[in-house]
Amino acid sequence: MGVRKRNSANSSKEAKKALYFAKLNDVPTSPRKMRLVADMIRGVEVQKALGMLKFSTKEASSRMEKLLLSAINNWEQKTNQKAEDGNLIVSAVYVDGGRTLKRLRPAPQGRGYRIRKRSNHVTIYVDSVNNDTKK
Repeated sequence: MGVRKRNSANSSKEAKKALYFAKLNDVPTSPRKMRLVADMIRGVEVQKALGMLKFSTKEASSRMEKLLLSAINNWEQKTNQKAEDGNLIVSAVYVDGGRTLKRLRPAPQGRGYRIRKRSNHVTIYVDSVNNDTKK
């Protein structure tokens, strides 16, 4: 690795230390369905978002709830504070497409219909309200 590349990698690592996030890769749900759940909680206070996810009927909301709890715990570990003390909000949620598994389903007259089993990558960023207003 060259010096310029190493310096760039180190600076991006330092920038990530100031962010509080959790990431979940290869969730076996289509990105479109996961984005519906992500749009529900984006910009909402954390305790309210947890309640919304807990009582949502969507299947993707249970995975998103676990990921949000992980992001809250990451914030608590890095700042040495409790989540109840800091006014935490879900500052950003990103849902990106993951790998697609291609399968074949038997069809009439010896044909095969292609089935695409999609997956996604979800990233949740959590931040306190007073930090968010400084930026």
